[in-house]
Amino acid sequence: MGRAYVQKRITHCRRNSSLLEIQLPPTPSRHRRSNEMHGQPRRPKQPEDDAAAAAKAAKLRELQVQVLHNHHTCTYTEEALGLSFKLLEINPEAYTAWNYRKLALQHNLKELSDPEAIKSSVDAELRVVELALRQNPKSYGAWYHRKWLLNQKLAPVDFKREYGLLDKLLKVDARNFHGWNYRRFLAKFMGVPEEKELQYTMDKISENFSNYSAWHNRSILLSNLLIQRSEGFESKEKIFSEEFELVIQALFTDPGDQSGWFYHLWLLAQTSTPDNPQLISSWPSNGAKLSLFPTRKNGDQNMVSSPSSICCYSLKEGIIPIVLYFNDPVKGLNPSNVKLNSDFVFDKDLQWRPLVITDSGYSNCWATYLEIRNKDCSTSQQFSVEVSIPCSDDIMSRSGSHCNCPVHFTFTVELGNNNDEAHDIDLFHDPISWSSSESFQSHGKPSCVAFDQLNITSALVQEESRWNLDRLSDEIDLFRDLPDENSKFAKLTLARLLLACAAIKSRGSSLIERKGYCEEALGFFSDLINLDPSHKRYYEDERSLVLMDQLTCDMETFMKYCSVQVRSNSATLNHVQLCRLSLTRIGFTERMLWVQMLDLSHNKLRSIEGLEALQQLVCLNISNNQISSFTSLEPLTKIVSLKALDLSFNEIGAHPIDTTRYMCSSPFSHKVERCEAFVECRKKSVNVEEFWDAILFFKSVNLVQLDIKGNAVADKDSFVTVVTTLSPSLKWLDGTCIH
Repeated sequence: MGRAYVQKRITHCRRNSSLLEIQLPPTPSRHRRSNEMHGQPRRPKQPEDDAAAAAKAAKLRELQVQVLHNHHTCTYTEEALGLSFKLLEINPEAYTAWNYRKLALQHNLKELSDPEAIKSSVDAELRVVELALRQNPKSYGAWYHRKWLLNQKLAPVDFKREYGLLDKLLKVDARNFHGWNYRRFLAKFMGVPEEKELQYTMDKISENFSNYSAWHNRSILLSNLLIQRSEGFESKEKIFSEEFELVIQALFTDPGDQSGWFYHLWLLAQTSTPDNPQLISSWPSNGAKLSLFPTRKNGDQNMVSSPSSICCYSLKEGIIPIVLYFNDPVKGLNPSNVKLNSDFVFDKDLQWRPLVITDSGYSNCWATYLEIRNKDCSTSQQFSVEVSIPCSDDIMSRSGSHCNCPVHFTFTVELGNNNDEAHDIDLFHDPISWSSSESFQSHGKPSCVAFDQLNITSALVQEESRWNLDRLSDEIDLFRDLPDENSKFAKLTLARLLLACAAIKSRGSSLIERKGYCEEALGFFSDLINLDPSHKRYYEDERSLVLMDQLTCDMETFMKYCSVQVRSNSATLNHVQLCRLSLTRIGFTERMLWVQMLDLSHNKLRSIEGLEALQQLVCLNISNNQISSFTSLEPLTKIVSLKALDLSFNEIGAHPIDTTRYMCSSPFSHKVERCEAFVECRKKSVNVEEFWDAILFFKSVNLVQLDIKGNAVADKDSFVTVVTTLSPSLKWLDGTCIH
C-alpha cells in the first residue's frame, strides 16, 4: 500500500482510539510504575519489620512441625485441621499442608452421606482457600487446591460465587495470571463458549490496554477458535487483520509498554508460519547414494568416491541414520505413519525418536537407525530404501494442526565386500589437524546436494502466503514511521517483520529481495546491542541466526564454505568451515544434515544446540569458543558417528556453578546415578561429584580423538583418568597417541 495511506493510518491511530470501538485509557507515568507492582504501591520497609518477621518465622516453624506430625500420623481431627489452616494463613505456599487437607477431606467425607453436610464441608474448604488468597493472591498451592476441589465434583458448584471472586481479584490486580488461568479453567469446566470469553478479554483491554494477561488469554482463545474453524473464525486473514489493527492502537499510544508488543509478536508468528507442519529436509536426501567406502579402481591407491555417491563413515559401524526435519515441532511419528520399504532385510523393527525434545514430546527433528549385520557385507551389493509419509492425523504440531503434505523419497546404499582392503582404512591413523592444510586436499564442491530436494507443496505455500506478505509489508511501512526512533521494541519488531518476510520469500524465487531483508535485520540487531546492552546476549543470538540463514540460504553462497576433504588414507569427508564469524548460536542445521566435518572454531558459541540433527557428523571443531561446561555438549551424545572432537580453549571447568543446566533444552540430570560409569570412576579414586557432567558426557560418546587443552577442567587431577576410563576407543588426546 502507498506511503500516504500508511501515514493516514498513523495519524488515525494517534487521534482516534475507537478504531474497533474501544477506548484506551492513558497509561501510568514512568515514575509511578517504578514504585508499583502491577499498579499496587509498595510500602517502604519499617524498622519494626525485622522483629515481626522473626516472630512470624518462629511461629511458622512451630506450626510446620505440628502439621507434619499430623500428616505422618494421619490425624484428621478438627483441631489438627485448624493447625493446618493457621499455617496456610501465614504461608499459603506450604504445599504439604494443602496435600494434608486433601487427604483429610477425602477421609472425613467417607463418614458423611447427607448431601448438605458434604456441601458444607466443601464450602468450608473453599473458604480456607479464599483466606489464603487474601494473604497471597498468587499462591500456586491455593489455586491448585481450589481447582482440585471443583474437579472432585463432590457438591454443586456456585459459579456465580466463583466468578464474583475472580472479578474482585482482577479489579485489584487485572494482570494476575493465576486469576486468568482459573478463569480459563472455570470456562472450560462450565462449557462457556470461547467467543464469550474472547469478548471478556476485549472488555479488559478496553479498561487498560497494558493488561498483558488479557492479551495472552486472547491469543489462547483465538488459537482455539481458528483451529476449530468456529463460526465467524473461518478466515485467518480477516481475523488477524482485525487483530493487527487492534494492537497497533496500543503500540502507538504508548510505545514503551510491553504488553502490546508481545501480542504483536504472537500475531507475527501466526501470520508468517504455514498452517500445517511440513517436512523441509531429510537425510539421506531424495536420490542420494551412500557407500560404505569408496571403491578401488584398477588397483589405484587413491580411492576417491565418485561424485554421485557419499562416503558414509557411519556405515562402518553398521548403522544408517535416517533424519526427518520439520518446520514446526511435531509428535506422533511411528512405523505406521512413516513407512520404510526396502529390498534389504534389517535386523530390528524401526522406532522413530525425537532428537530435540521440546515440551510434551514435540520435536522438529526425528531419527531412526537402520542396522546392518556383518554377514550382510560378505559380498558387494546395492539396495534401495523408500521412505513415505502419507497424510496423517497422528503427526500433529503443538497448535493442533496435522501433517497433510504427503512425502516420498528414495535413496540407495552400496555395501562393500568385507574381504576388501578398503574396510581396513583407519580414518584416524594420524590425528586430525584443523589448522594444517597438509592433511587435506580440496576437491571442489561436496559430492552431495546440501539443500532440500523434496519440493513439498511449494506452489501451495506461496499462494497461501500472499496475504501474509502484504500484511507484513504494511506493518514494516507502518513501524518505520514510529515517532520514537530509539524504541527497542520498534527496532526488534521491525527486525522480526523483515525476517518473517524473508522466510516467506525463501519459498519463492526472490533471493535478492530476501537477502535485503536479512541485511536490514542484521543492522537492527547491531543497533539493539548498543541501545539495550542488558539484553545483549539475546540480540547476539538472533543476529547469529540471521547470519547462519544468509550463509546457507542458497547453494552459490554456501559453496564458498564447503569442500570435500580427502585424508592421506584416501577417505573422503564433506567439510564445512564457518570460523571467525562471531556466532553465538547455531541455526538452520536442517540445511547441513549431510555435513561430516564441521569447523566452528574462533566464534563465541555458548551452546551447540541444534547440532544433534547432524547424524553424519564425524569430526567437529568448536575450539576457541565460550563453551562453559560438558552440560552444554549434551547434543553431541546423540550423534552416533562422532569420532573427533576439538574442545580446546573454551571455558569448561572455569565456572564453579554450571548455569548451563538451566538454559539448555535437554540438560544432563544433576544427580549421581547408580550406573556403571560412576562405579568404574570410583574404583579409580575419581571424585564423582566433581566430574559428574564429564562422566555423563564421556560415557555417552565414542571418540577416537579429543582435544581439550586450554580448558580449566583439563588441569584438574583425575580428569584424564575419567576420559581414558570411559573412552576405550580414544586414540589421540591433545595430539598425543595414548594407545
